[in-house]
Parts: sequence; C-alpha cells; structure tokens
Amino acid sequence: MLEWSVDNKKWRESFAPKIRDLRDELRGRPAETLAEEAGAEWDGAKLELTLLGKKYEIPHPEFVVRFADGGEPCPEELQALLLDYLKLADGTQPRGRWLSYRELPHGQFYFRAFQGYAERPLVQEVGNDADGLQEAARRMSGEPIEFGDCGFAFTVLPRVRLAVVYWRGDEELPPTASVLFDEAAGRYLPVDGLAQLGRMLTSRLAKEYRALGG
Repeated sequence: MLEWSVDNKKWRESFAPKIRDLRDELRGRPAETLAEEAGAEWDGAKLELTLLGKKYEIPHPEFVVRFADGGEPCPEELQALLLDYLKLADGTQPRGRWLSYRELPHGQFYFRAFQGYAERPLVQEVGNDADGLQEAARRMSGEPIEFGDCGFAFTVLPRVRLAVVYWRGDEELPPTASVLFDEAAGRYLPVDGLAQLGRMLTSRLAKEYRALGG
C-alpha cells in the first residue's frame, strides 16, 4: 500500500507543471470571454462549470478548480482537465456527427487502451442487460439515439457531448459497448482529455447500473 501511495503521489505531482502553465495562460484572458466560449457561468468572481451533472467553481484569477458543494480543491487530474477545457474552448456548438475514439485526432494510437479502461469494463458490468443500461442512462439524463440495441447521448461538459452505444451479445458475438464523441469535442479537449471523459462517463453509467440492482 505504501508503494502504491508513493507512486500515486508522484503521478499527481506530475500534473503540476501543466496546471501552472494553464493558470498562467488563463489569467491573461477576460473571464467573460472564457465563460461565453466554454458555456460556463460567470458571477463576477468565479466561473462555474458542470461536468456530468456535478458543479465546479473556478475563482478568477486563481483558477483553482473547486468542488461547488464544499469548496475543496479538486484532484490534480480534474484540475488539468477543466482548465484545459477553458483554454481550448472556442464557442463551437456540438455538430451532431459522431466519431469513434479511433477517428479522433491521434486516437488511432490509443484506441485499444481506451477500449480496455472505458468500454470493456462497462460490458463486464452490464453483460446482455441492455434494458438495465437504458434505465441507468435515463437516470443520468441521457437522450436516446438510434444506434445499436441501446444508445444514449450525454452533455458531459457544456459544449462537449458523448454517446454510449451498446449491442447485446448472441451465440456468436459477445456484447459490445462503444463510446462516441461529437465531432466538435476535439475543439475543447485533447485526445487524452476526451479519453478521460469517456472513462468517467462509462464509470458513472456502471455505478448507476449497480444502484439499480443490476
């Protein structure tokens, strides 16, 4: 356990240079412009972003991302994700055209890893119970889409939409899950950030599914 803790601390600390650079860059941009382009709320002192239904506050000019329901700073990985989103946001609206992870810029190189930590764990959790997954998706305000045996789209960040498509298995093929990304998503996060969002979405879906007794 001690070895894991040391490794985890080093991994968290590895985000420090990126977070520092992101904060420095964001301080040089008007908060009102950041809010408009990212779809965030601005109250004159802080930005507020919603990620998978949970609110986060980002005071200006500190740019320390905090949980809105307690004010505690977020873990470094989440700090980097949301600050990256603010940095890259350009106001482009979702386009309604879906891409697989491997179709994203540079996604071809990482899609097998993405399958391993985002898509396959959901299949292991759900099996052939697409009906149970549909109920879990509805509880997360997912919007049905006409893909697979079960497909739902989610507004994960204000300008970033992802979808989860599910196919039941049969005697020849196992069940399959696929995470899709709106074509505009790459304008808001790099490919590793989008992978993180995909993992967060499927993990949350699996949690909701378990809560239903699946």
